Amino acid sequence: MAAMKLPAKSDLRADTAWVVFQVLELGKSSREALALAQARHSKQDSAWLQEMAMGVFRHLPQLQIWLRALLDKPLKGNKKILEHLILLGFYQLAFSRVSDHAAVSATVNAADALGGVGLKGLVNAILRNFQRQQMASNTSDDAIIQSGLPKWLYKRLHAAYPTQIDAIVDAMNTPAPVWLRINRQRSSLDEYCSALTARDIPFTLSAEHPDAVILSQRLPITSLPGYAEGWFSVQDGAAQLAAPLLNLRANQRVLDCCAAPGGKSTHMLETEPALDKLIALDNESARLTRMSENMARLQLSAELVCADAADTRSWWDGNQFDRILLDAPCSATGVIRRHPDIRWLRKASDIEALQTLQYRILENLWPTLKSGGVLVYATCSVLPVENTAQIARFLSEHSDASLLKMDSQETAEQPGRQILPGEQQMDGFYYARLLKS
Repeated sequence: MAAMKLPAKSDLRADTAWVVFQVLELGKSSREALALAQARHSKQDSAWLQEMAMGVFRHLPQLQIWLRALLDKPLKGNKKILEHLILLGFYQLAFSRVSDHAAVSATVNAADALGGVGLKGLVNAILRNFQRQQMASNTSDDAIIQSGLPKWLYKRLHAAYPTQIDAIVDAMNTPAPVWLRINRQRSSLDEYCSALTARDIPFTLSAEHPDAVILSQRLPITSLPGYAEGWFSVQDGAAQLAAPLLNLRANQRVLDCCAAPGGKSTHMLETEPALDKLIALDNESARLTRMSENMARLQLSAELVCADAADTRSWWDGNQFDRILLDAPCSATGVIRRHPDIRWLRKASDIEALQTLQYRILENLWPTLKSGGVLVYATCSVLPVENTAQIARFLSEHSDASLLKMDSQETAEQPGRQILPGEQQMDGFYYARLLKS
């Protein structure tokens, strides 16, 4: 089946299997595949499609064990997608609230839309055998299989956090709450809380986040009070820590590097509207377009630049910055609970290349920072090689860099703050602050 070409016939389960196939077999982003598949379904069916696809990604190792036990030989060519339909059937039977009858009959019928008319009997037999052998209750006791993570990632996490691994895995497999950041230029926390209360929308607050509201239930974002008026942004609590760490002041020249889709840039402008200039840099024009739309809704503006951050000659005018936020490209292992497909899109071989890229950007940006200026290095990773190891190396190789501590426990050997998934309901994230002498 051609990449990113939906089945000719619209069928909810066929389209769900197609999304899973795009991610697992073709390495496509679930966001891109879901957008195409959901466009031809109702809101209710679209939500079901997303829930089922994400569920398959979370439980894939166990689902694959069941598949190998019941499928005599792998399917090939344009029939391969039917394996993903069967995985979806297993997920419905073992982990969802879908009735057994619907899980089997509707999944079997979906084979038609996937070009598997002649294999409907095979799909039916496998799902019936799954039921007959009560395989849903026969799950592996292997910790890696239970984690729903690829082996390489589980082993790295276990090595880095041996006493916290169970909590990390639980958090990665628990859907994240919805965090809002109130735009203090358009509203206030008290005013927005009153608006939510008037609409009977339950929420909680966070002591560490002065502009944050955590919704107690998932609702369409555009239906929330003040969406069109720019009263808030959707931004996880961990990401909301970036702007305060910069300690912004009026008339400063600021760079947000790898900025799209713009959550941290807009927070900076809301925090300190009297900046001299904010340059938001990203190398993907489509993401910058989305950022421009976010800026417009929030009634904010910045200079958006599409360029390679590491190639400073292509975009830097020679005027140094007072503050730099480097939200470095990373493995995104800290946000797996929001994007379960990341665990299967990211490969062990990617990490070394990411480390090289992160360090190259950091080194090339350093000359653009003024003496006395501050650079905040951030990732949404939980792997030490992308975080503490990078900053420790940088400090050892740059005599004009010192650690601006956020915590008394920080050292040059163990710099920065590592937030683990689920900590205070936040995503996994890493921050370090560097002062240029």
